[in-house]
Amino acid sequence: MAINELRAIFNFAKAAEMGSLRQAAAAQGITPQASSQLLGQLESHLGVRLFHRTTRSLSLTEEGRQFLASAQPGLATLQQAIQGARRGGEAMAGPLRIVAPRSILLEVVWPVITEFCRRHPQVEPDVQLDDRIGNWVEDRVDVGFRSGYPPEGGVVARRLLSLQLIVCASPAYIARHGAPTCIADLAQHRCSGFRHAATGKPMPWEFQVGDDIVARDILPAFCTNDIEVEARAVLGGHAVGQLVGTTAAPLVRSGHLVPLLPQHVAQHLGLYVYYGNRKALPERVRAFIDLAVEMLANNPAYALTPQELGLAQAEPGKRPRARQTR
Repeated sequence: MAINELRAIFNFAKAAEMGSLRQAAAAQGITPQASSQLLGQLESHLGVRLFHRTTRSLSLTEEGRQFLASAQPGLATLQQAIQGARRGGEAMAGPLRIVAPRSILLEVVWPVITEFCRRHPQVEPDVQLDDRIGNWVEDRVDVGFRSGYPPEGGVVARRLLSLQLIVCASPAYIARHGAPTCIADLAQHRCSGFRHAATGKPMPWEFQVGDDIVARDILPAFCTNDIEVEARAVLGGHAVGQLVGTTAAPLVRSGHLVPLLPQHVAQHLGLYVYYGNRKALPERVRAFIDLAVEMLANNPAYALTPQELGLAQAEPGKRPRARQTR
């Protein structure tokens, strides 16, 4: 049934209930002319007259009484369904489907999920690890996160953080092999590589050089397609790595890693939260997005300041003082 026919039936039932097209129009927030047009369209569609109408009165015809009696049970059921859907949209309970890349889930998104579960224990998170943006409708995703560039595909996206790309190594690696002082020096070092999920090829490292972002292919001595494995390789002194700031910052502040080439730290990439429709979000989805913005937007815990980068490089054995998180 087309939505205009359904609206016409609601209009008819409201007019029968109130005994006036004008009052029915006011109850629906439409003009009397629109209400009269809807009734005329319905009568034309059914091929019968539903009301006896004069300028002063409105009364059901026999066909109108029969049609109303048949329609009322279905209208009541539909009204209950509409009210139930509205309550579900307003409820802080039910499933919450979240998708996020593996590379930022534990360090960044997991604290948001933990806090949300504490505040709203009736919500049931369903978390998927996936770097792609699939079919939003078929996958039934409520909210997603993406690192890199803003997502496309008809979703609403908000940038939460700038992501630093930090070249770093462990103190043990530096003690054995020394530290590169320029990009060209990296050719003389064991470097880690991260394989692109689609191509399987090691991704180039990206550097800030003046006002430009410059990409360089690095011959990896250690290669993986998992950010945690790459971080462990760098922590273990097996390689110099270029890690995202969300991973590198806490390890630098704890003294486990030393940032290198601070003058070339790029931060053109971002962390984004994205969702399907700004106007029709269930309350639980809106609350989760609001919490993600509250906890993550420009949070200094996930980036190193120029002072921290310089201090850590100048004094590899000295631990920079940890910064407070929100």
